[in-house]
Amino acid sequence: MNKEDEVLARVRELYNKMAWLNKLKMEESLKGYTPSEVHCIEYMEENADSNVTILADSCYMTRGAISKMTKKLIKKGLIESYQKPDNKKEIYFRLTAQGKKVYKIHDDLHNEFKERDKVVFEEVTEEQFDSMLRFVDRYSKHLDTEIEKLDRQPE
Repeated sequence: MNKEDEVLARVRELYNKMAWLNKLKMEESLKGYTPSEVHCIEYMEENADSNVTILADSCYMTRGAISKMTKKLIKKGLIESYQKPDNKKEIYFRLTAQGKKVYKIHDDLHNEFKERDKVVFEEVTEEQFDSMLRFVDRYSKHLDTEIEKLDRQPE
C-alpha cells in the first residue's frame, strides 16, 4: 500500500471509529431525530438566515431533500419559517425553543467527546496542527472543485 492509500485508509478508519464510538450515545440522547435532522438543526443554530439552498449546500443534500426535512422539522416543532420584511420571496428557518434544546443536547455530546479525546490533542504541537490543517484544507478545496464540476454538468 502506498502512502496515499495508507493515509486515506487510516482517515476512513479513524472516522469510522469515532462514528461507532459516538453513535450509541448520540442515538440514545437524540432518539426520534435522524443524524441529518440534527446536523441541519446545528447549522441553523450556528448560521443566521438559513434557507433551503444554503442548507442543501452545507449539508450536501438536494434542495428537495432539505424541503422535505424542513417540513418534518416544522411538524415536530423544532424549527419555524420566516421572511424578512424587505424580501417576501425568500423563506428562512430558525430554531424554536424545542429545536434549541435538541441543539444543546447535541452540542453537549460533542463537548463530552472532545473532552474524552483531549488526551491525544494535548500532545500535538502547533507545527503538527498547522501541517494537518494545511493538508485537510488542500484536500477539501480539491473536493470542492470536484463537487462544482458535478454541479455544472447538465442533468
